[in-house]
Amino acid sequence: MIRKANIEDIKTIHAMLKHHADKGELLARPLSLLYDHLRDFSVFVDPATNKISGCCALQFCWEDLAEIRSLAIVEDKQGQGIGTRLLETAFAEARQFKIKKLFTLTYKPDFFKKFGFSVIDRSELPLKIWADCIHCVKFPDCDEIAMLKEPV
Repeated sequence: MIRKANIEDIKTIHAMLKHHADKGELLARPLSLLYDHLRDFSVFVDPATNKISGCCALQFCWEDLAEIRSLAIVEDKQGQGIGTRLLETAFAEARQFKIKKLFTLTYKPDFFKKFGFSVIDRSELPLKIWADCIHCVKFPDCDEIAMLKEPV
């Protein structure tokens, strides 16, 4: 089951993102920023255990642009379509808000290519999106791959 995240989910989301960040699969996000962006997150709740098995955030950047962030699945649930379902939920939400373009910064471009994302040069993204990067441990030496999907 996919639902919007609630305040009680944040520590679980934080732990899941930290686990994947420690493996070099995505960038960690500070707990305080997760609380700030709670409304961006959807979670997959395993119906058998009632535990969160995945998360994904859709962050609005501009009138026609949003970012897919923090897509993570617990290891023992990977390969079961949870990431696909979370991404499709983000697509539906983007369409609801009339977003025309989605981008992501990722270490897993092959996954996103399956959904119509194309690799782009980071310089093609508006400067506004780089505000978060100043707080990143990898700033200014970003090694994530920028990808864009349009139309949503």
